[in-house]
Amino acid sequence: MPVRTAGGSRADLVADTALALLADRGMRGLTHRAVDETAGLPPGSTSNVARTRQALLELTVRRLADREARVLMPEKMPDPRGGLDSLVNGLALATHRALAHGRELTLARYELALEATRRPELRTYFDAKGARFRDRLTALVTAMGSPDPARHVLSLVAWVDGLMFSCVAGSYGTEVPSLDEVRAGLRELLDGMFGPGDPGGCENSS
Repeated sequence: MPVRTAGGSRADLVADTALALLADRGMRGLTHRAVDETAGLPPGSTSNVARTRQALLELTVRRLADREARVLMPEKMPDPRGGLDSLVNGLALATHRALAHGRELTLARYELALEATRRPELRTYFDAKGARFRDRLTALVTAMGSPDPARHVLSLVAWVDGLMFSCVAGSYGTEVPSLDEVRAGLRELLDGMFGPGDPGGCENSS
């Protein structure tokens, strides 16, 4: 079934179709011809947008970053002055949105991440495009007084990525944890980093 993007460009259509193919068929199923056929485009249309496979992969990574940003909304992460409760709630909402509504994007991201381990030129591009959310997290935990922001962000990203993998492609693939369950898990993790209660001496309101 063709993939259509309302109001989008031809490049957006190609990239959205590539993401859908990656989620449905894996990396081997992503070809220029498959994108043309699935999107209902004339033969050669995808090559006109992205002539090489590397160009097609970069276009797809760029579109993935844009679409995931609309799910995770890093620009709406909480003000660090709101304390630990605010951070827990903001991260829990973003993570739960991705779990509940971003399964296709997550599967496509795993395919692209694995391909990037075999293509150094894609690795650089993939990491650069994926830095937006990580950089925002680093700024947040730094502002909240983390003594080791890099290590804490790694722990947070690893926790979220592990949850996503387990619920999208792992042994919990048929289960989506509730928002309250995601919030509880993040609370436990962040309490371990900052200690019970909000950083900076704020009282814990939960």
